[in-house]
Amino acid sequence: MKKSVLAFGALALGVTFSAPVMAADVAACLITKTESNAFFVKMKEGATAKAKELGVSLKAYAGKAEGDNESQVAAIETCIADGAKGILLVATDTKAIVPAVKSARDAGLVVIALDTQLDPPDAANATFATDNFLAGKLIGQWAAATLGDKAKDAKIGLLDINASQPSVDVQRDQGFLTGFGVDVKDVTKNGDENDPRIVGNEYSNASEEGARTAVENLLQKDPSLNVVYTINEPAAAGAYEALKAVGKEKDVLIVSVDGGCPGVKNVAEGVIGATSQQYPLMMAALGVEAIKKFADTGELPKPTEGKKFFDTGVALVTDKPAAGVESIDTKAGADKCWG
Repeated sequence: MKKSVLAFGALALGVTFSAPVMAADVAACLITKTESNAFFVKMKEGATAKAKELGVSLKAYAGKAEGDNESQVAAIETCIADGAKGILLVATDTKAIVPAVKSARDAGLVVIALDTQLDPPDAANATFATDNFLAGKLIGQWAAATLGDKAKDAKIGLLDINASQPSVDVQRDQGFLTGFGVDVKDVTKNGDENDPRIVGNEYSNASEEGARTAVENLLQKDPSLNVVYTINEPAAAGAYEALKAVGKEKDVLIVSVDGGCPGVKNVAEGVIGATSQQYPLMMAALGVEAIKKFADTGELPKPTEGKKFFDTGVALVTDKPAAGVESIDTKAGADKCWG
């Protein structure tokens, strides 16, 4: 039943092994959205190191781009066929992936969501993630406090991921608007707000290229744009490039979520005003530990008290602290980036 790496290569998914396959090993899979995003590279590093430490055989798969649900479904099917004990999953489409997750759980695998909660969250056995709503809220509060009285006349552009509105996308977007003081209407979806300060929501595919196009579209709608929320730091970098191309990079406040080392550097250099730092290496390492414990004892991880997921923490990183908003500076952020 076990498929070869060459056969599965036809699906254009990346496959790596952290340890040789042995009969006594616990087998696990890591499935991320892409291989190119530094966030997922760090996540893979954390999972690989922990798997080696615990004697877990780890296979890593990734989709070809944001939104590539088909490749993630194919990866889950392969993990089931290969006899994996558990799957760590960063879902690109949090609704569409649920039937495949159910198939894995029905086959006896434990499925742990990383970073992004499934829709519904209990479709996975457990979730290790940033509190993404809080991450968005922190940068929203910071942006509003930084603008002060000017916040009431702000012109806000939101760079989301894509039309499927995965949970991480919605939580960060709605958290940001809540922190900024916008009535978000339905907190479970993006784009239904009627606050006149919002110029628009544009899809960036969480990439630099997508963000450049998104900001160009927002500037066409309203050249007085002065606040840009971005789903992640690659999008923030692309937004800055688009603004710089038209000489507006000093007129617009950019905020983001990730806290990766390149993103923290961009905060220090003034490209990003503030970012919420998360900890993907920790998420992945904890996920591998949970699969090993499940294999050994049948025990599932428990959520953080008062939450429906295990909260791996978040910290606002900025060199321009705002009154009433707790933050760390870029030196501290660089020391902690993606540890």
